[in-house]
Amino acid sequence: MNISICGAGTMGRGIAIACLQAEHSVILFDLNEEATKKAYEYINSQLFKAVEKNKMTKENADSCLARLLATTSISEAAGGEFIIEAIIEKPEVKNQLFTSLENAGLADNVILATNTSSLSVNLLGSKLLKPENFVGLHFFNPANLMKLVEIVSSRQTSDETLERSVAFIKGLGKTAVIAKDVPGFIVNRVARNYYNEAMKIATEHAAEPVQIDRIMKSLGFKMGPFELMDLIGNDVNLEVTKSVYEQYFHESRFTPSNMQQEIVNAGMFGRKTGRGFHDYSK
Repeated sequence: MNISICGAGTMGRGIAIACLQAEHSVILFDLNEEATKKAYEYINSQLFKAVEKNKMTKENADSCLARLLATTSISEAAGGEFIIEAIIEKPEVKNQLFTSLENAGLADNVILATNTSSLSVNLLGSKLLKPENFVGLHFFNPANLMKLVEIVSSRQTSDETLERSVAFIKGLGKTAVIAKDVPGFIVNRVARNYYNEAMKIATEHAAEPVQIDRIMKSLGFKMGPFELMDLIGNDVNLEVTKSVYEQYFHESRFTPSNMQQEIVNAGMFGRKTGRGFHDYSK
């Protein structure tokens, strides 16, 4: 199947790798040509790292790259049989992309999916010409490795769209979980407390971020809250918290942390900038 992925950032790249490894063809679209080049190089490097670790043959890696098209053409992106949006978490920007795809001409049965982690699927879908073909597919970072995907339907999503989406996700070798269109869905709603309580402990000087991460990992968590926020990107994580906070009408337990706002203001987004709650520059 031809899969179009709109957005060549962290999530788009990961989703692209997952689709390529499942033997789909991928059209990776971004308006920024430099972003598409970097994404292609990143995907190439990840595939051949897998070859070096004997997790994939060179023939399979070559086959994956042969099925990858990185493009800045919206017309090419609109040609996918299944289109996944993975761009910035701003509804107006997402809606602009969806309108551009519709104007470029979508086939009648194309499923248009959003990878939003917190925005209302009902709200995004309501602006579309065919809301019945729209669904939320929330992948987790790194998308090529994380098995869970939340599938979120709007009130207008058709049963066929939902069934095809579940089949698609299972075909990637992932676990599909149906979630209702509530702020944060399932995982991000629970995760707010994981992050926010950790930052409260740190701001109260009860423990340092490195200590909190170590303690949580000793309890069985794969990553501590500060490591995880740095991996996701503190800028992205903060915007999700703000979105959930607003959608729950300022419920106090979802209040964004000034601690995170401060490091975002300083440009310390985490791994992608070399510094966040931890220092990755060394």
